[in-house]
Amino acid sequence: MAWIYLSIAIVFEIAFALGTNATKGFTRLWPSVFTLLAAAGGIFTLSLALKTLDVGVGYTIWTGLGSVGTVILGALIYKEKITPAKLGSFVAIIGGVALLKLTSGI
Repeated sequence: MAWIYLSIAIVFEIAFALGTNATKGFTRLWPSVFTLLAAAGGIFTLSLALKTLDVGVGYTIWTGLGSVGTVILGALIYKEKITPAKLGSFVAIIGGVALLKLTSGI
């Protein structure tokens, strides 16, 4: 169940990051409300995952996959450029996440 909670937390993390851009410095009401709810949802579901997972594993996967998802969706939604260096970084992050999952014993 911890991995399900962590997956949900990652979705919230991506929504939080993308929503933050849409708030325009928290000057827009509904994007700001969305962003704050996404942040709260992410922290809450991460805390549920960390009841079982080691904090180092859970937090690293949460931020790592949240970052990758944010960059990918940022490119799709906000037309941000994905460079070869970014692609290489994605591979490194995903490889690290996979290795953490394999070695976590959970």
